[in-house]
Amino acid sequence: MSTIDQQFVEYIVKTLVNNPDKVSIDRTIDEKGVLLSLEVDPEDVGRIIGKRGATAQSIRTLLRALGTKNDARYNLKIVNNDDYQPKAKIEEKATVAADDSFTSEDEPTVDDADDDIELADDDTTVEEGSELAKKTRAELADLDDLDI
Repeated sequence: MSTIDQQFVEYIVKTLVNNPDKVSIDRTIDEKGVLLSLEVDPEDVGRIIGKRGATAQSIRTLLRALGTKNDARYNLKIVNNDDYQPKAKIEEKATVAADDSFTSEDEPTVDDADDDIELADDDTTVEEGSELAKKTRAELADLDDLDI
C-alpha cells in the first residue's frame, strides 16, 4: 500500500513522462527523514530533471510543502539507470557496423585537419569547409532535433 507522499510524487511524475507504467517509487525512513527513490524509464530521466534541474527542484519544493503539513522531512532521490543509450547513438553504431567499406583510412587524422585551418590576421581559426566540419555540423543539427 502506498502512502500519501508516494501517491503525490507518482501523480506528478506520471503526468510528466512518456512511459508512466515504468514509474516506481520506493520509500525508506531513517534518522534524516523520509527518502523517496524515484525510478523512471531511462528516456524520461531528462524530463524529470529538467533544464538545470528545475523540474526536480520543483518536485522537491512541493514535497517540502507536503512535509510541512505532515510534520515530516522528505528527500527525493532520482535513480539513474546506467544502461541508457540515446536512440541516435544506437542508430549510429548500427550504421557503422553495417557499412563494410568503412576503414580506419577514412577517418580524418590530425594532419588532415591541419590542412583545412587557416589563421586569420586576428589569430582566430577559420575552417574552410572540411569534411570533419560538415560531419560535426550535421551531428549537432541532429542533437538539436532530440526531444529531451
